[in-house]
Amino acid sequence: MRKLFVTLFLALSVGLAFTAHAAEPFANGKDYFTLKKTIPVRDSSKVEVVELFWYGCPHCYKFDPYVAAWDKKQPEHVDFWHSPAVFSKLWKLHAQAFYTAEALGVGKQMHIPLFNALVRDKRRITTEGALTNLFVENGIEQEKFEKAFNSFSVRSQVEQAAKRTMNYKITGVPAIIVNGKYRVEPGAAGTFPRMLQIVDYLVEKEKAAM
Repeated sequence: MRKLFVTLFLALSVGLAFTAHAAEPFANGKDYFTLKKTIPVRDSSKVEVVELFWYGCPHCYKFDPYVAAWDKKQPEHVDFWHSPAVFSKLWKLHAQAFYTAEALGVGKQMHIPLFNALVRDKRRITTEGALTNLFVENGIEQEKFEKAFNSFSVRSQVEQAAKRTMNYKITGVPAIIVNGKYRVEPGAAGTFPRMLQIVDYLVEKEKAAM
């Protein structure tokens, strides 16, 4: 009798485990990827979602409206923010522009103009001078831009962004990191809407574990 009970218990346990596994809507290693090393988040009381991007990336340009609309619907427990990826000297320059805009309090004001200039208008913005002109065109005083652009704070944030790019093990952009643990990429996700569905799934997974 005891042997029969144990057999039934094991069968039920295996069945429940299989059912739970089958219920998972997205698969690790296929739809998203778990980082080998968890990266510390900036606010452990929330679920962190970080988008890595580059202003010169056409895919990031197309993804931006999707992620902007997604961000507006997020609850208080989600900490979403952008981190410019740094893969080259040019990307570093554009990351410096991002943090300069943030330092001047015009991050939202300059976000689309930077994308438009590099992707839509195909302007050659490869120097500090070219960036200065773009910011001035959008109402930013040249002296204020140059001071912020060359500040220690902005340069430090660029270096931190470069480290994040390396630590997150991304190979391209756009990419999203959920809570310093999971990487979501459009290549694996298939479409931008599905990419954000995977992010939602991982956010809820992390929220449940808090």
